[in-house]
Amino acid sequence: MFLAVSKKRLLSGLIVGVFGFLIVSLGNWWFSISISIIVHLALLEFFRMSEFAGIRPATKTTLLACQILLFFTQLSSQGYISIEISDAILPLSGAAICGWLLLQPVTGSIADVAASIFGLFYLGFLPSHWIKLRNLLETDLINNFNLIPADWPPSITFGMLITFSTCFMIVGFDIGSYFVGKKFGNHSLSPISPSKTIEGVIGGLFFSILIGSYFGYLLRWEFGILIGIFIGVLVALFSLVGDLTESMLKRNAGLKDSGDFLPGHGGILDRIDSYLFTPAIVFYIVILLSPLIIS
Repeated sequence: MFLAVSKKRLLSGLIVGVFGFLIVSLGNWWFSISISIIVHLALLEFFRMSEFAGIRPATKTTLLACQILLFFTQLSSQGYISIEISDAILPLSGAAICGWLLLQPVTGSIADVAASIFGLFYLGFLPSHWIKLRNLLETDLINNFNLIPADWPPSITFGMLITFSTCFMIVGFDIGSYFVGKKFGNHSLSPISPSKTIEGVIGGLFFSILIGSYFGYLLRWEFGILIGIFIGVLVALFSLVGDLTESMLKRNAGLKDSGDFLPGHGGILDRIDSYLFTPAIVFYIVILLSPLIIS
């Protein structure tokens, strides 16, 4: 039985990995549309969990609002509209969600409003930073300076590279946490997720730092390795936050998995929980640290 589950888990993980590599490589609308589909499926799982907890969220309104938010994020990232227009979508969506709940025959509760707005933030605003990260150009950070070595192929953009490096750090943290925790884990990290151990987190942190420093070295930046280590630490910590946040939501709903979309992995939300908080952190850290790269 365990072997069968492991094979399913391995096959599902392989398919997800190949799909992820393909859409990050393609970028552009292929990437943003794929993110939109993943977000839609994850939101359905999130609202299913909310209903198990006795909450009546504004499901359809929030689903639509998140898709509009992602669409406008892609447009602004490519320069078709101003960032101000894109930024306006979030507060307008929040107002629309509250308005929808007000118009229902049974007025929405605090829990209904909170779950709906959190869904907009958790699976709309946060994932939109993957689109921002993938579309990030060197000129968005520093004019007349190459953040990628000049002898690299022109098809490799800064946005592609930083997106891949972030994904690899998350994968490194997840794999390191799992195997180190299985082998050496003795001290539980949190009652929310008893299988998570302090030893596992340390192992995952090590692999995330290792991958981050390697990418910093490849880019030949000033202080590249140190910057890579710093980003690796942040990615590991916020991957953990994403993982534990989803575990908290599932526990409140009384569910083991968010769904059964991926054999051996559970639902979509179970698979992407580590990927929700990390892109925003990396996006803003890269922008803030870009002057240090050429100092």
